Formats: sequence, C-alpha cells, structure tokens
Amino acid sequence: MNLLTMENITKSYTDKVLLDHVGFSINENEKIGVIGVNGMGKSTLLKIAAGIEHYDSGKISMGNQIKICYLPQTPVFTEGLSVLQAAVQGNVDELNRWTIEAEAKSMLNQLGFTDYDEKAAHMSGGQKKRIALINVLLTTADILVLDEPTNHLDNAMSEWLEEYLIQFRGAILMVTHDRYFLDRVVNRIVEVDQGALYSYPGNYAKFVELKEERQNIAFATERKRKSLLRIELEWLRRGARARSTKQKAHIDRIKAMQEMKDIQEEKRVLLESTASRMGNKTIELENISKSYGNKNLIKDYNYIFLKNDRIGIIGPNGCGKTTLLKIMNGIVKPDSGTIEIGKTIRMGYFSQENEYMDESEKVIDYVKEMGEYIRTADGSRITASQMLERFLFDGTLQWSKIEKLSGGEKRRLYLLRILMSAPNVLILDEPTNDLDIQTLTILEDYLDSFDGIIIIVSHDRYFLDRTVSRLFSFEGDGKICQFEGGYSDYLIRKEIENKSKEIKQFTNKEKNNQNSSKDTWKQREKKLKFTFKEQREFETIDEDIAVLESKIERLESEIMANTSNSAKLNELMEEKETIGQQLEEKMERWVYLNDLNEQMENAKA
Repeated sequence: MNLLTMENITKSYTDKVLLDHVGFSINENEKIGVIGVNGMGKSTLLKIAAGIEHYDSGKISMGNQIKICYLPQTPVFTEGLSVLQAAVQGNVDELNRWTIEAEAKSMLNQLGFTDYDEKAAHMSGGQKKRIALINVLLTTADILVLDEPTNHLDNAMSEWLEEYLIQFRGAILMVTHDRYFLDRVVNRIVEVDQGALYSYPGNYAKFVELKEERQNIAFATERKRKSLLRIELEWLRRGARARSTKQKAHIDRIKAMQEMKDIQEEKRVLLESTASRMGNKTIELENISKSYGNKNLIKDYNYIFLKNDRIGIIGPNGCGKTTLLKIMNGIVKPDSGTIEIGKTIRMGYFSQENEYMDESEKVIDYVKEMGEYIRTADGSRITASQMLERFLFDGTLQWSKIEKLSGGEKRRLYLLRILMSAPNVLILDEPTNDLDIQTLTILEDYLDSFDGIIIIVSHDRYFLDRTVSRLFSFEGDGKICQFEGGYSDYLIRKEIENKSKEIKQFTNKEKNNQNSSKDTWKQREKKLKFTFKEQREFETIDEDIAVLESKIERLESEIMANTSNSAKLNELMEEKETIGQQLEEKMERWVYLNDLNEQMENAKA
C-alpha cells in the first residue's frame, strides 16, 4: 500500500536547485536509505517528506491517518526537561505512563544513560541525538524519517538499532553513511544527485552494482547523441535552409540536441598522498594514565607507533578514546607518564567538532590560510583551488562564503584544510560523522596510499575494516587491549573468547552436575550451527590464508635483499612476525571451522 507520494517537487535555496521536479513515493513496510554528496539535498528531501519544510512547487499526497515521526540531525529540547522526560515527551498519557517510561528506561540503558533525572540541556550533542532517537522510536508511527540515526552511536548501539529497525513494522526513510547498516536494514536506495532522484531496489551492495549499470547505459546513450549531433551539424554546414516545414523541424531538433546538457561524470575526491618526510622517531607513549574523578580512562598505557601504522581505536562512548587522541596532540595532559614525539612529526588532527570557522570568510581563503599549494610525491604542485575542485568544491562554490555551506560540506572543507598541511601523522576522530559516502570512499583510497601513520577513532565498522590493520580496544577500568586486523577480525576474536568461556563454564557445570544430559544436548545442538560471522568467515578463510602466505613470501624476499640495511631489516622482521601471528591464528580458525562444518555435514547424513 502506498503511504506517501511526491509529484514534481521542486526546491531551491537562492540560486541552487536541490530538487528539480522530482517524483518519489514511500510504500508500506519499505525501508529506504537516502544517499548522495553533502549539500545535494538529502536532509531537505527528508524534511519535505516529514512536513517540516515547504517546497516551491509540486504536490504531496498521503492518507489522512498516516503518522510520520522525524529525527533531525540536531535535536532541540524544551528547557528544563530531564533525560527521561525528553525521551518520553509527546508519547505519554496517564493510561500508558508506566509502560512507556519502563520502555524508555530500557532504551536509555541500551544507549548508555544511567541517570534519568539529569537535565537534557546538560548533555553533549551526541547524547542529545541519542535521547531524540529514543523519543522517535517510542512514537507509534507509520513512517519513521531519520536523519543520520547512527551518528554518535558506538558499535554495540549501532547493532542494537539495526535489530530494532529490522523488526520495525512500519516504513523507514533515512539518511546514513553507515554502509554495513544500509546493507542490513534497507530494501531500497534513493540517490540524490544534481537535483534528480534515482531509485534502486535492494541494499547498498546491490545499489553499487545497479548504479554502475545505469551510468554505463547513460554514457553509451550520450556518446550516440554526440555522434548524431556531429552528423546533423555537418548537414547544417552544407547550407540547409529552413524553407520547408520539414526542414525547419529538422533544424529545431538539432537546436534541441545542442541545448541538452552533457552527462557529467561523477566527480571524485581524487587525492595523492602528500605527507611530509618522517624521521626514525615517531610517537612514544610510556606509562600513560588518565582519570576523571573515580573513573579510570587510561591506566599505565605503553605504545611506540611504527611508520605506516594503521590504528583503529574502539570502545563505548565516554571510555576515553578522544582523551587518548588529545593527550597525543598535547591538548590534554596525562596524570602520569611521558610522551615523546619525534622532531619530524607533523600531526593533522581532525576532531569530532569542527574547529572554529569564520563563516563570513570565503571557502578558498579558509583553505589558503593553511597553504597556497602542496607538493605530491613526484614533486609536482597542487594549488588550493585544484584541491578544492578534487574535494567537490567547484569554481563558484570556492568563492562563496562558508555560511552558505551545509553541515556536511563544512565538515569536508575542514578535512581538506587539515590535508593541506601535509601531515605525516593523520589523527581522525569520528571522521565518518556527516561525511557523505562518496567522500568516504575516496578518503579510504587516499588513506591506502598515505605515507605516514594513521590513527582513527570510529564507530563505522565498514570504515574500520577498510582502513586499519590493528585495533586498540578500551575494555574498561583503564585497560586498552590490542587486536590485529580490522573490525570484523576483532569480532571473530571476541566471539572465540566468548565461546571459550561458554565451553569452560559448561565443562565446570558438567563436572558439578552429573545429571546434566539435557544441558549437554542443548550445548551440542548450539555448536552444530554456524553463526552469521562464522559462515562469512568460513567462505573467505582459504583466500585469507593464501593472501597472508603470499605476504610472508614477499617479506622473506625483501629480508634477503636488505641484510645490510639494519633499520629496514628490523622493520621487515617486525612486519613478518605480525603477519606470521595472523597466519597462525587463521590456521587455528581454519581447523575449528572445518571441523564444525564436518560435524554439521555428518549430522545431516
């Protein structure tokens, strides 16, 4: 059943057309993800659908009983409300108060709140967003309209929200950059691009495939049009006259073809690594400790960063991840311990909150303050204007004032300013918040070739899998544990640890209770089935092992070639040891998974 229909909707801001006579509909039980470059109109589309913002022309139709609930990017609460009151506002009457408040408290616990009486006004921006999310989820609605619901959620919270929205029986229209989230939750993708909407059935992975097909067809059609136009223009040059009605119609068709806009190839944030040269000494942390009140965030932490380290930092909100970054940047002092930073180290710190921007300043001047140009690895120069072009700021936008940019565009501009400083240590604190997927994709490619150290705090599981090779996990009471690999590898390791604990507990229980045959049967049944993560791992583990073996072969060849270069030799030996450890762990998993698979096959026989 159709819930909402938009027809020929147009919306402009000053001279910028965001939606140009677009059509759009939401059907019952549809879960729609809206994507597109920042500033293209994603949030505007959501606001129009939710009835929050007016449109210039067109028509919107929906049933009289359809209820829409909207989550804005930046929520605002009535002054004086407590956390619990803000969460239930508009959803409570005397008949359902007890039930709604109990459900709200359960959700608040899931999203990290324990003091329900604290004033909502005292909360951080991220905490306010989570309170507003709970308020929306408690509302009985036919359509949920969610603008960046995964921002400021840690990994466990994101997984909880995924499950909640998958089970939600109404329709969902949401903007999010979280690609794993889109893959699991949505069944349609709508792309906002240059005033038009493009709809693709399926999740994000299917969208990538279908968009490439659409673009290939469009470019083929464009090539045919240009070829035909060349032939027609030649006909005109031969002296055609508009003497007859037939000839005049022919000339009008040529004119119309000339006036058609060329299909623009998708702009890409194409960047080359521009890091400054780094010496042997990098960043050395020794016995770092930091507490606030009775809460230990970091306790006796030691680490020496290696050249080309790719580090991801994870943990629940408020555990100390950002504090660790600020300690490394000299913004926060540790309670004890020392930090030594090499003389050649140049840090680029991309914080969660944009640094102060003078919004009356022009875009290009803001970037030029950091540098007129940067040098690439081959010695060539890229000017500030060229970098802006590559970062999706065209000539007109470069001379606009910052105040005219969307929130996502300001975030992208802030990132570009940091890269213009040519750092050799890039520290990114929640870089995926408010950046569009296209920018994230090319940023990931840029980080692949970055010649320096990368340290990332992120809750974006896809981004971590794509960019890091080692994780620091905040495990509570100041303890930071190290895991090799990306986020999916970390989940596998944690799952192994949890299963080992379960087996140990079961074994102890069996020893203490000889009459536990029923429990034994339950345990056996549980083990004879792959989890979702185990199934994914089983399908790819042979290829993973082959890649690791290939890396070790390459490293052994390089070691033989660098026997007289002690610095390089030490670096290669360290890398080989790390890869060897990963291979050993993969082989242990291979034995476990194949044994379990064999048991499953035997059980079927």
